Amino acid sequence: MSNAPLPKKIDPRKLADRGVRIQGDAELALLPNLATMLADKQGKVSVDLQFDTDELRIRTIKGTADAKVSMTCQRCLEPVEIEVEAKFNLAVAPTEEHAKNLPRYYDPLIVAGDDLELFPMVEEELILSLPIVPYHDDCSVQTSFGDEVTTDNETDKPNPFSVLASLKADK
Repeated sequence: MSNAPLPKKIDPRKLADRGVRIQGDAELALLPNLATMLADKQGKVSVDLQFDTDELRIRTIKGTADAKVSMTCQRCLEPVEIEVEAKFNLAVAPTEEHAKNLPRYYDPLIVAGDDLELFPMVEEELILSLPIVPYHDDCSVQTSFGDEVTTDNETDKPNPFSVLASLKADK
């Protein structure tokens, strides 16, 4: 992957007609909705998108976006690093009516005008790829708090089966 910054706005129709590939990095700070779900907003997202037309002349966007993000572990509430990868298999449609007629193996991307903001599209796919409950695989969770309290329930109460034990011993 290259370290080139990503363009903010693109025309997916023109890019698909020319078969353009976009590769680059974006700061997590440029994805504000994703950043609110993270413990640390530092880091980069690597994006690799191929714009093309398929055999049915449908304009498509295929590729990936991946990042290492820091989320809050839901077991110990400490930061945990998560590798997140979003896969794109989109078909560009001008209206919802056109989107309904797309083959089911594509996710529709409705682009009414000429320009599409790239960061919100990438951000939405990354959010969908986040784990619902992030946690460490080897997390040690504290299960007791404060001083340990010991109780000897067995010494406080007589055993109701002690009579049976004495009958067995008599035989």
